[in-house]
Amino acid sequence: MNNQNSSFEVVASGTGDPYLLTPGPLTTSETVKQAMLHDYGSRDNDFIDLNQRVLDRLVEMVDGASSHVAVPLQGSGTFVVEAMIGCFVPRDGKLLICVNGAYGHRIASMCQYYQRSYLIQESNEETPIDINELDRRLSEDESITHVAVVYCETTSGILNPIKEISEVVKKHHRGFLIDAMSAFGALPLSSKDVHFDAVVASSNKCLEGAPGMGFCIAREEAIEVTQGNAMSLSLDLYDQWTAMKKNRQWRFTPPTHVLLAFNQALNEFDDEGGVEGRGQRYQSNCDILVKGMRDMGFETLLPDKLQAPIIITFHMPRDSRFEFSAFYDRLREMGYVIYPGKLTIADSFRVGCIGRLDETQMRGVLATIRLYLDRLGLEGRVS
Repeated sequence: MNNQNSSFEVVASGTGDPYLLTPGPLTTSETVKQAMLHDYGSRDNDFIDLNQRVLDRLVEMVDGASSHVAVPLQGSGTFVVEAMIGCFVPRDGKLLICVNGAYGHRIASMCQYYQRSYLIQESNEETPIDINELDRRLSEDESITHVAVVYCETTSGILNPIKEISEVVKKHHRGFLIDAMSAFGALPLSSKDVHFDAVVASSNKCLEGAPGMGFCIAREEAIEVTQGNAMSLSLDLYDQWTAMKKNRQWRFTPPTHVLLAFNQALNEFDDEGGVEGRGQRYQSNCDILVKGMRDMGFETLLPDKLQAPIIITFHMPRDSRFEFSAFYDRLREMGYVIYPGKLTIADSFRVGCIGRLDETQMRGVLATIRLYLDRLGLEGRVS
């Protein structure tokens, strides 16, 4: 280490990689990584049994054992969001998309590709979805067949009132589709409390597996009527579901190593206490990070009551000595990877608190940021 870096402590995970304080991919445990050091054939009975156990566990996580099914899909989370939109919204349907960030707008882009009719109910990026407006729009437009929302919108880190939205949608007898990509596994989501047609998430994020697999958990009654809706062979969730019912096998080559890692990640998820235990660790990470950053003068976009314990958006400091790319590079050198902002309303950056991270990493990144500010002549504060 040269003199310029002598006050900084370079850190790394057990495998020598920097810690990922991002919305994904995320830092995984060494045991999750080690689980991938095996080769399974896609038609081996051991793999087929493991795959079924994983799907059954996902259904159990939403209290849906007697009413819901889980359908896996290769690819990133966006793949399975697109599959959900293309399968559950019929070709003559109309989707109302509740938008307060980039990922809601991405759903609108999917509708354009699939030539699905859609409307947008938009709130500011720092404002939750308006329940009363949703009620009004569903009352006024009977042609709307489905409503879609992002549970935790990682553009800002805001938490949308998923239960209240579901109650309004159910009252109007419309289908409800949830992108829970950044919430599933850390925030409550029970089919007993939230009436949904389909919810999608992925193998990494709050479940802390390796990226490469998405999944859809659907009411069986809802997926049964989606036959023929899909405009893509590989993204046809109905076809994937019915094929698996026959032989428990994926239609096309599955991400076997990702499934092995995911199975191990779910074991560790259970050991931590499930949604409650994982959510508590993430909330502790969030509290430490927010307090430490505010103590240094950084401003959060969201008030605490709207902040999900997933990723936090901070306003960019106004001091001209603070330049984000240099800040990012120095943190990366020292072993912490953060994320650029994605807001349209303000310059910002984001710091995640999910993945295999705890108080040690949160306090470590805060100490590194404080030293960086000292080097800028800001005496550990940006304002």
